[in-house]
Amino acid sequence: MTKLNNETIRIIPLGGVGEIGKAMYVVEIDEEIFVVDSGLMFPEDEMLGIDIVIPDITYLEENKDRVKGIFLTHGHEDAIGSLPYLLQKVQAPVYGSKLTIALAKEHLKEVPVPGNVKFFEVTNKSRMNFQNTYVTFFHTTHSIPDSLGIVFHTSEGAIVHTGEFKFDQMAKGMYKPDIAKMANLGEEGVFILMSDSNEAERPGYTTSESVIKDHIRKTFRSVKGRILVSLYASNFIRMQQVFDLAAETGKKVAVVGKSGFEVGIRLGYLEAAEDVIVPVKEIGNYPDEDVVIIVTGSQGEPLEALERIVRKHHKDIRIKETDTVLITFTPSPGMEVNMFDTMNNLEKAGATVMAANKKVHVSGHGSQEDLKLMLNLMKPKYFIPIQGEYRMLIAHSKLAQQIGLTKSEIFIADKGDIVEYKNGKMRMSGRVPAGNVLIDGIGVGDVGNIVLRDRKLLSQDGIFIVVVTLNRQQKKIASGPEILSRGFVYVRESEELISESADLVRTIVEKYVNKDTFEWTNIKQEIRDTLNSYLFQKTKRRPMIIPIIMEY
Repeated sequence: MTKLNNETIRIIPLGGVGEIGKAMYVVEIDEEIFVVDSGLMFPEDEMLGIDIVIPDITYLEENKDRVKGIFLTHGHEDAIGSLPYLLQKVQAPVYGSKLTIALAKEHLKEVPVPGNVKFFEVTNKSRMNFQNTYVTFFHTTHSIPDSLGIVFHTSEGAIVHTGEFKFDQMAKGMYKPDIAKMANLGEEGVFILMSDSNEAERPGYTTSESVIKDHIRKTFRSVKGRILVSLYASNFIRMQQVFDLAAETGKKVAVVGKSGFEVGIRLGYLEAAEDVIVPVKEIGNYPDEDVVIIVTGSQGEPLEALERIVRKHHKDIRIKETDTVLITFTPSPGMEVNMFDTMNNLEKAGATVMAANKKVHVSGHGSQEDLKLMLNLMKPKYFIPIQGEYRMLIAHSKLAQQIGLTKSEIFIADKGDIVEYKNGKMRMSGRVPAGNVLIDGIGVGDVGNIVLRDRKLLSQDGIFIVVVTLNRQQKKIASGPEILSRGFVYVRESEELISESADLVRTIVEKYVNKDTFEWTNIKQEIRDTLNSYLFQKTKRRPMIIPIIMEY
């Protein structure tokens, strides 16, 4: 605890609750603001053309002078992916483990940030002092090494953010959790626990990574052709298993797609003998049974490169009938359709597909017994489930009640909700701006619901363009109406529809041009309304209608 008496404590999720990914949490201690994680989320199906989704940081922009630090729990996209966009608006130092900071800096190469960003590498032994609190860290087990829990020490006790975690009794080295430190925090007094809820609906314990390694070993020994392993670029533990098993079985590994493995190799978080890793262009020099290909993609998406390969768009790799494809990830929301399409195409090409299941995939998140263990270690006074869809947060809250917490001690917050402790009471106390900011190309937030609605309309019923040129002096149509249809009807087979549409437009235009004055908006609106009614009557479709009127 701190000697200073903290008067007001606020917890505000800006992302990561009611959804998978896009983690961002505000811890406000008196006048100081701290941000935990700055992640992204991949677009859902209805977000047509969108590249990534990041949190709305309006609240942080409005209070940027109070932001004292950004703390990163681990190096996955859902924790660091939006950091460059945050740093463009809020200049604050960034704290994280060695690997996490290295991966975060890679993102800053893609999205430049003005000014010099101060990065501070921390370990489980670090202590960072601020005016109203000090911050410490503890190791957790996740699918990427150097994952940390973050602890803000206040006069009321510790505020603990677990990060993403699980308990694996076989975890070793850099994946081993600080269970003793977690227990000590619980003994000293945890005021608020913010804990990962991704697998709160799954009974039991999360399967050990050692079980998965044993199964992959059997596959490596039994399969006669090439093996393609599809995984998230930041799943270091799976990548290390592939390198280890390749060395054990005398195979060569090529990595396809954008990956963080170069950073991992350089910093020593991934280890592979020099003769194990080979360039993709050289895999043809080895027998198929000696080749393993790790397949990932940009932004860490494992499907991107696999889709290019199966569609024969990759310059170096084609699917063979003797190939075995291990899909070692669970698709995030919005990825399911693409994944199943890719699996079908792989099967059509003759490959054997082994999709994510207990044998070739385990979650990086704790199941119900793991979550109860964390709750029992921490023994929090108040509990806020985070990082998961709403039903997962509810499931986690029920687990907390099973170990003794009451409903009044549990707060399920939506994005933007303020959970505030003041004058000895914890309560919900209003909201701040929160939601999704859509990234499309270099555009940040310039695509909103109206643009998405138009994209959806265009994808469903197409576009119908009417072009008319007027001679204003002679009060007559100089040329047109010319009709252009894209994605609505095939013009050559709909001549009658196009001709009658042109006649309707001509009638409307002639009615207006014979008047002394008229408003452009009126004529365009009547064209839209008339054609909308006519085209729906004839086709039961509603294309986007765009009238273009010119004059000379």
